[in-house]
Amino acid sequence: MISLKDIVPAATNTISTQFILVDKGNIGQDGKETTCLALVADETASVHFQLWGDECHFFEPGDIIRLTNGIFSYHRSNLVLRAGKKGKAEKVGEFNMLFVETPNMSEIKWANDPTNPRKFVKEAVVSSHSRIFPTLP
Repeated sequence: MISLKDIVPAATNTISTQFILVDKGNIGQDGKETTCLALVADETASVHFQLWGDECHFFEPGDIIRLTNGIFSYHRSNLVLRAGKKGKAEKVGEFNMLFVETPNMSEIKWANDPTNPRKFVKEAVVSSHSRIFPTLP
């Protein structure tokens, strides 16, 4: 299991982690697919999590979710964590998890690693917190 602060963009489904769903946006349509963007977090960082299909109605704020073989990549110009076609998101608990909202890994600008163009490195912080979901009081 990887901490959210350690995820980096990649084109492969290799992220296995656990987090709490902090907030969920409106459910909408992306072509034929039902989608919903959520804010998820663990004790090290937060990230935007893309929900698809039935996930949009199944997961609610306060749910603790285990993601297996997820992917952290761009979807419509937004950097999001998602299960993708090869991954799996499952509810494993509710409400009992420490978390932080900063840094938000979706709000970091990434650049190609000069020593390995197939990898990314942090270039700059766009915002320390989510610009989509307001911080909790």
